[in-house]
Amino acid sequence: MNEWLNYDQFDRATWHSFFPSERVLLSQANLDEIKSLNDQISIADVQEVYLPLIKLLQLQYQNYQQMHLQKMTFLKKSNRRVPYIIGIAGSVAVGKSTSARLLQILLHKLMPDLRVELITTDGFLYPNAELKKRGLMDRKGFPESYDMDKLLAFLNDVKAGEAEVMAPTYSHSVYDVLLDQPQIIKEPDILIVEGINVLQLPSKQPLFVSDFFDFSVYVDADAKLIEQWYLERFGLLLDTAFQDPSNYYYSYAQGDRQAAFDMARDVWQRIDLPNLNEYILPTRNRADIILHKTTNHKIDRIYLRED
Repeated sequence: MNEWLNYDQFDRATWHSFFPSERVLLSQANLDEIKSLNDQISIADVQEVYLPLIKLLQLQYQNYQQMHLQKMTFLKKSNRRVPYIIGIAGSVAVGKSTSARLLQILLHKLMPDLRVELITTDGFLYPNAELKKRGLMDRKGFPESYDMDKLLAFLNDVKAGEAEVMAPTYSHSVYDVLLDQPQIIKEPDILIVEGINVLQLPSKQPLFVSDFFDFSVYVDADAKLIEQWYLERFGLLLDTAFQDPSNYYYSYAQGDRQAAFDMARDVWQRIDLPNLNEYILPTRNRADIILHKTTNHKIDRIYLRED
């Protein structure tokens, strides 16, 4: 079976030709501020990959709004704002958080009248105390470690047009959910939902998270490359944790560095790689667009689902 059967495939130059804008909406300093640890992104990436994607999303959003208006007119109902929801999936350390933040900024710049919000599903992990109680600390990131009922309820409230909806937040510094620091989402026109689990199938729920999505993106790369980026990011986390005893990585930063990296490799092999192979990668072909990365986080191929 050809896994790319339902996708049109483009190299970077061809993709850029669909919207060959030379506008520079951001500086390299802006990009450095939003990129995740060890991620790489350039002005050329914005112009050649992300601006054509933003143009496509702009067209999709306009069609979405027009169809919604026509539906409400047909049903003789008053029109109301219905958020357009974009899901962004991919492995840990692949750079999906950077892509999500970049899409948020570019969408706002090209459509400044719209409210564009971004949340990550990390906040919907069970708190560490609950994971320990359930014996799931070594399964953190796997489907069963998320409070899917809460995530589905959140998306349902956003789609229903609730004035304010609270999303829990997560700190990678303390490696836990911040229950007392929720993110408040107020009637977004566009909501970006980023996380490793956003395209996964439910275990018990009658709904998929992706049932609420109007467009979805998967950030892809070879597992060996992702492992390399994972370990490089781990080294940077150690470097930033040296003087902060509250940081989850502080004890590793203070101890033997080789032992710390041995631990990180073990976590990748026991937890992150099986999660990628068993639960994340199989969802790739549920995405509307796949951004494939090669060395140095360079996007070299784009796969767009055929209508």
